[in-house]
Amino acid sequence: MAGSGLLASASRYWHRSYAADYVGFGLLVTCYLLILLFVEPFHRMFSLDDLRISFPHAEIERVPISLDLLYVVLLPILFLTAFNTIARAPSHTHHVTLLGLSISLALTVVLTDLIKNSVGRPRPDLLARCLPLPTAPHNTLVTIDVCTQTNHHRLHDGWRSFPSGHSSFSFAGLGYVSLFLAGQMRVFAHGPNTNTAGEHTEKLVRGDLVRSLVCLGPLLGALMIAISRCQDYRHDVYDVCVGSLLGWTVTYWSYRRYWPRLSSSLCDEPYPGPPGEQEGYGRVRDEEERGGVRQNVGYELSELGSRT
Repeated sequence: MAGSGLLASASRYWHRSYAADYVGFGLLVTCYLLILLFVEPFHRMFSLDDLRISFPHAEIERVPISLDLLYVVLLPILFLTAFNTIARAPSHTHHVTLLGLSISLALTVVLTDLIKNSVGRPRPDLLARCLPLPTAPHNTLVTIDVCTQTNHHRLHDGWRSFPSGHSSFSFAGLGYVSLFLAGQMRVFAHGPNTNTAGEHTEKLVRGDLVRSLVCLGPLLGALMIAISRCQDYRHDVYDVCVGSLLGWTVTYWSYRRYWPRLSSSLCDEPYPGPPGEQEGYGRVRDEEERGGVRQNVGYELSELGSRT
């Protein structure tokens, strides 16, 4: 009986809280650490005469990993927390904002590293990393066996070119900030409005250019980080473009798990919390919305059925 009661309690907690999200986040972090510690990339064969992998190795990067973490993790967390605090957002909004960002970043790095190690594409600076033997043959394909580089990480990282990790990571973090701002500023939102009689009226609202440019700011920062990888000869344009698309796709997926689409009239309010969350933890209730009767959940469901 005690066991059944414990299992029942655990099941209720699982379905009435964000436990599944946190377990999934923990699995993603664990997976990333295992990849980082134990997985080496597939080593494609290469040619010593290939000019595409003959660029110099930049000892000092324009955006090293420490700055990437600052720009993509720390600053977005501080900004989103400050924004919600100034807006006097409820605790539920604070919670899902940071949870969505965290899942976006974790899933992006896992997918990026899985692809990197599976593809094993040489970086543009591979030969400078490899330091091939003077006797290594030209005009033919060779393997990693011709390399004399003794720095293990520098050598093997030379086969992790596709896709760009900086690019995917920056668009996952800063892209999430851009989506959040677009929702909070209602750049793409439209309908319905509630008149004095409590009736819904459809009204199209177009976001002004200033608000739109503010929302594009984080994406511009992510783009500059991605471009820097080409300037450092760590990646080519193909690596950067695919990495950026990967990060943007994952962050949009993560954002939409907690927030309505940007064209929704409710885009500035997250979805309600699980049924077990404490009172006031979910989205503002209908009777509290601007003094009117706003059928949030019902309208959102009808929107999903009638709009794409």
